[in-house]
Amino acid sequence: MPKSDDDAPWTPRRLLREPRVAPDDSTAVDSPAGIPTPDALLPVTPASVEDTGLDFGFLTDLALKTVYADTSCTTQRAAERLALPVGVVDILLQHLYREHFVEIREAITHQNRRYAMLDRGWERVRRLLDLNAYIGPAPVSLKAYTAMVNRQEELRPPVNPDAIRAALATLVLPDTALQVLGVVANSRRSLFITGAPGNGKTSIARALHSALEGDIWIPRAIEVDGDIINVFDSHNHVAVDPHSATSYDQRWIKIRRPLVTVGGELTIESMDLTYDQTVKFYEAPFQVKSNGGTLLIDDFGRQRVQPRDLFNRWIIPLENRVDYLTLHTGKKIQVPFEQLLIFASNLDSADLAEEAFLRRLGYRLTVESPSRESYGRIFRNYVESSRLRFDPRLLDVLMARYAREQREMRSCQPRDLVDRCRDICRYENRPFVLTKELLERAWLYYFGTHARPS
Repeated sequence: MPKSDDDAPWTPRRLLREPRVAPDDSTAVDSPAGIPTPDALLPVTPASVEDTGLDFGFLTDLALKTVYADTSCTTQRAAERLALPVGVVDILLQHLYREHFVEIREAITHQNRRYAMLDRGWERVRRLLDLNAYIGPAPVSLKAYTAMVNRQEELRPPVNPDAIRAALATLVLPDTALQVLGVVANSRRSLFITGAPGNGKTSIARALHSALEGDIWIPRAIEVDGDIINVFDSHNHVAVDPHSATSYDQRWIKIRRPLVTVGGELTIESMDLTYDQTVKFYEAPFQVKSNGGTLLIDDFGRQRVQPRDLFNRWIIPLENRVDYLTLHTGKKIQVPFEQLLIFASNLDSADLAEEAFLRRLGYRLTVESPSRESYGRIFRNYVESSRLRFDPRLLDVLMARYAREQREMRSCQPRDLVDRCRDICRYENRPFVLTKELLERAWLYYFGTHARPS
């Protein structure tokens, strides 16, 4: 039996050229010093449907779902939802009108009309939602995303020693550690930080990330063979004002360089695309969301899977700076892997991975427990940052307790003890002033009344 018109392909399926990115445009030039101008990476507004880099049929399907979701849809409102220029959206909606999927209820201006669904449109939308329920900003192509990530990496500003010292100023670290961290940040090679718990591995990683300057562009979503991968995540991405009078492709959003942290919840499955069976589109994994920024694997070795299995999953990305993700159809896609990757663990690296993996790591850093002098500097810094008066005799009180209990010092403990003192004062509604008696109570509450040596 022949298929009905509705079952047949109803729009031309054309693979169109990629959208223009400012670095390849003649209007984007570098400064005389060779430093890219602020607009060097500005995504250029698509002037036509072809400039979006997306298939015409895909865009008209998305436009139809946009009309369906808005009971008072106009060309202008649809353009805002699709993050596309009004001129481009007008072409899409006019096509839907000619195909009798929508009707024009009102002509507001030349390129702004009010649309409503027709029965043929309702039938089409029901089938579309069964295949993909995504309604939102138009995505960018995977090719355009890859080009933007690679271009931004090429133009990434270098990290200098002053930026490293400023970022790590609140931490007490030896000069050798500062040197290693500076080289890591500038080279963007991976880093494995080991050391006893409580000595600041996570704090070092977060501070190192803050030394990375500049903002980056990411797409709200990516399109691959008609499937959509959501990228922008308000939990991990902080949008910033592009500070440009020039218009730009609204499908892209400018963000601070992201810091994505994963810990004990890390699994092999979480490193691949997450397909939602209800809405039928994907969520990008954390390594994609961290592109252009920092990915911190915290408490490594404490996951529910074997560390060696996780390390093996990282070998290809570390070696080739690309990763491979799997669609639910089984198709593999290649995505960029361009971030500062930091592993932090209180386990010995030799117990976690084989030499084949460790040699692919860029750098290793062991964070030692603080000496008495370093502990004193940390204690004084935190006391003064809390706007309290530092009394050297209080440090002697703590040193006596450490010696008496044969307890090893940790870099986090000065902060934790002062915070416990604050908690006590707040509970008892008394002024926050450090005293010997208060510090002794904080010690007992923190370590326990019958604490054993660590």
